Amino acid sequence: MENNTKDIVKKYGFKFTKSLGQNFLIDDSVLKDIVQGADIGEEDFVIEIGPGVGTLTKEMLKKAKKVCSIELDRNLIPILNEELKDFDNFQLINEDALNINFHEIFGDEKSVKLVANLPYYVTTPIILKLITEKYPFKSLTVMVQKEVAERMNAAPGGKDYGALSLLVQYYCSTHIVRKVAPSCFIPQPKVDSMVISLDKLDEPAAFVKNEKLFFDVIRHSFNMRRKTLSNALKSMKLPQEVISKAFETTGIDSKRRGETLSIKEFADLSNSMEN
Repeated sequence: MENNTKDIVKKYGFKFTKSLGQNFLIDDSVLKDIVQGADIGEEDFVIEIGPGVGTLTKEMLKKAKKVCSIELDRNLIPILNEELKDFDNFQLINEDALNINFHEIFGDEKSVKLVANLPYYVTTPIILKLITEKYPFKSLTVMVQKEVAERMNAAPGGKDYGALSLLVQYYCSTHIVRKVAPSCFIPQPKVDSMVISLDKLDEPAAFVKNEKLFFDVIRHSFNMRRKTLSNALKSMKLPQEVISKAFETTGIDSKRRGETLSIKEFADLSNSMEN
């Protein structure tokens, strides 16, 4: 594949657009690991965001029931249509994934898996869109900046653990597939990357009465990481006695910092405030 991506880029005289943050994979082993990490089989309808010149797309088309690729750069559309013309299970949409209503693409498909190799500046917004808009996907396997993957996968107590960890882990279980060096791409990015797989949980990781309040408590707890919970939560628009009572009821020490609380403890705290 190494030559394949480079060959296709050369064959069509494709010019990378810096503002779109394009980095195409040229390493065969990474490609295989993404397909394996996403666990793609013949029952699966795969939605791919950011197909590039279609080298990963081609590998997925060989295994999946159908692959629907979403590509923003219209200069890649004729290349993808030409390179993948032999596959009748391929669909291509020329749109911005941030503006798409994925429910229309999902239709009544039973097993939807998402795979994305995205410019890093849109990675988090797209992941949050897919997770919080409650799309019924089975898994999302995505290439992200190494630090972002570590934050999504982090456990309580570490420096990487924060609001993003909690948001992702409330809806999904996380699994690091592999690390990817800059040399695996053209052009080479300046940072290390990681492939992470997010498997959608059947039920959220904790029982929460009011999700907006739950995420508000989390956001305020991490807005100023060094503050204790009692100080951090003062900025919430809630009467102080409600917050004090919540600490009392749950037995959570108000002098702890947000980074030490598990999902369940944040749920208990917000449920108590809701009461």
